[in-house]
Amino acid sequence: MSGILVASLNRYFYIGISLLIAAIVLGGFVPTIDVRLFHPPAPRPAILYVHAAVFTAWVVFFIVQAALVGRRNVKLHRTLGCWGVALGSAIPLLGLATAIVLDRAEGRHDDDAAAFLAVSCYDMLAFAVTFALAIRWRKKPELHRRLMLIATCGLTSAAIARLLPPDISIVWIYVGVDLLILLGVARDLLVAKRVHITYLMAFPVILLGQATALQLMLSRSPAWLALAHRLIG
Repeated sequence: MSGILVASLNRYFYIGISLLIAAIVLGGFVPTIDVRLFHPPAPRPAILYVHAAVFTAWVVFFIVQAALVGRRNVKLHRTLGCWGVALGSAIPLLGLATAIVLDRAEGRHDDDAAAFLAVSCYDMLAFAVTFALAIRWRKKPELHRRLMLIATCGLTSAAIARLLPPDISIVWIYVGVDLLILLGVARDLLVAKRVHITYLMAFPVILLGQATALQLMLSRSPAWLALAHRLIG
């Protein structure tokens, strides 16, 4: 691979993948946004609009921050980081609360809704942990940027679910998420000729968490269903 291509990949990879993530989110949600948010057949819970605004703001924030790093504007990147902390801190609780409120509002009190809540809980937990670690190591750019990427990739699961054919296995949701993370791994292999320790440590844990969430959902564990029904009410 030529030096120019490696240098471009090194500098612009994160802005490129941030735009790919935005495209996935748009592709998953735009086709239904009118009927679900703007002109719904029945009033929607207010939290859904807050959720949409905050998660959209996060995707925009991720793109802006990646672009600033690509342009070497580290000072502004760090200044805007304060807003990112506020947004990121709100996402896990807001995401889980929205899933529960929508289940209640739409009368989804069956075992299907309770089982699927395992996926929502895991996604928010995974984001919370990787985001918190990214903030903890914000002064270590190589750790920080990869953890932020992993955290944001995890938020695409709902959009990926909407892009998949209705009869395909739910396992493919996480295949899509993992392929995005693996793009980061491929970038490291091409640019640095090695996989960064962040991926080596985090990716196996991510896979284990995904497998656990899917197992809870597909097996319909009585213990999990009991807890989920209590959360949904």
